[in-house]
Amino acid sequence: MSNTSYGYLARQPLALLPNRVWRTYSGGRLIDEWQGSVQPEDSSFPEEWVASVVKATNVGREHVQEGLSRIQLPDGTAATLQEVIESEPEAFFGKAHIERFGSATAVLVKLLDSSERLTIQVHPDPHFAETRFRSRFGKTEAWYVLGGRTVDGEEPYVLFGFKPGVTPKKWKELFERQDIPGMIDALHRIPVREGDVFLVEGGVPHAIGSGCFLIEIQEPTDYTLRTERTTPKGNAVPDQACHQGLGFETMLECFHYDTYSLEQIRSRWHIQPRLLDETPGGSLTALIQETDTDRFSMNRLTVEAEYRPALNGALRYRHRHSGNRPFSMGIRRGGSEAG
Repeated sequence: MSNTSYGYLARQPLALLPNRVWRTYSGGRLIDEWQGSVQPEDSSFPEEWVASVVKATNVGREHVQEGLSRIQLPDGTAATLQEVIESEPEAFFGKAHIERFGSATAVLVKLLDSSERLTIQVHPDPHFAETRFRSRFGKTEAWYVLGGRTVDGEEPYVLFGFKPGVTPKKWKELFERQDIPGMIDALHRIPVREGDVFLVEGGVPHAIGSGCFLIEIQEPTDYTLRTERTTPKGNAVPDQACHQGLGFETMLECFHYDTYSLEQIRSRWHIQPRLLDETPGGSLTALIQETDTDRFSMNRLTVEAEYRPALNGALRYRHRHSGNRPFSMGIRRGGSEAG
C-alpha cells in the first residue's frame, strides 16, 4: 500500500478507468454498446464494477486482482480507488461514516449484461454473513433494468423466490440430484422490461435470465452461493464456487425457505419508482428508498435541458444535459451518501 496521501482528491470528480470483471457466465455486449465501443461483443467479462473497493471472488483466478476500481490521477498515473480512499478516509467519507463503517464505501454498484442465464443462487442475509463469513455486510441487492435483448428466442426474464410447495427437504433433493429443470421450476419466472426495479434480499433464491441489461446496487461483498454445478452452457462450476468454502450442507442453510405466490413476489420485491421532483428541465425519481431497505438507496435523475433538484428541501445543485445518456444514481448506505 502506498504512503502517498490523496486527500486533495476528495473535493473533485475522480476519473474511473474501465473495470470489467470475469464471471461464470457470458455477456457484456450491451455494456460495450452503452460505453461506445466500436466492436461490442459478449465475453466472460459481462460486468462493469463502478467505484468498487471490493475484490471479486473467482475460483481459479485468485492470481488476478479483479473487482477493485482504478482511477486516473492528475499526473497521468493510476491508483486503486481503495488506495486513494484509505490514504485519508475521513476526507472522503466524513467522521460519522468512518466511525460506523471504516474506509468501506458500504455499497457496490455494477453494470451487468447477460447473454445466458446465471446459475440459481442465493446471497447471505446479515446474520448469515456475520456468523458464517465474519462479515459486517451481507449481500442484499437491487436491480434497475436498463433494457435487454432476445436471446435464442427468449425475452429477458428473472427467476425469483420459491413457489408454494417448496420445502428445505425438496430443495436439498433437487440439489443433490442436480435436477436443474426441477430447480428452475421451483422458482417464479418473471419477464422484465426497461424501468423495472427489483429488491433481492439476502436469503431469497434467484437467477438473472438471459438478455438482461441492468444496474445492480448491493452491499459490498462478493458472497454468492450457487446450487447449479454446471452452467447453462455446460461449464463445470467448482465446489468452492458453489459453497464459498462453507460446504454444501451449510450453503443450503443460507436460503430462506418462505414460499410466495407470484402476486406476493411482485407486491413485496417488485418496487414501483416514486417521483420526487419534476421541473420543465428534468426530474428526480426514487428507485430504492429507505422504506424499501436500510442497506442502500438509488435514484434516477433525468435531465432534458437544465435541472436544479432540491436536496433536503434546501440545497440545489445545477445539472445540464450534456448529450450523454440521462442517467445518474444517488447512493446511500447507513446515513452516508455518495454519487
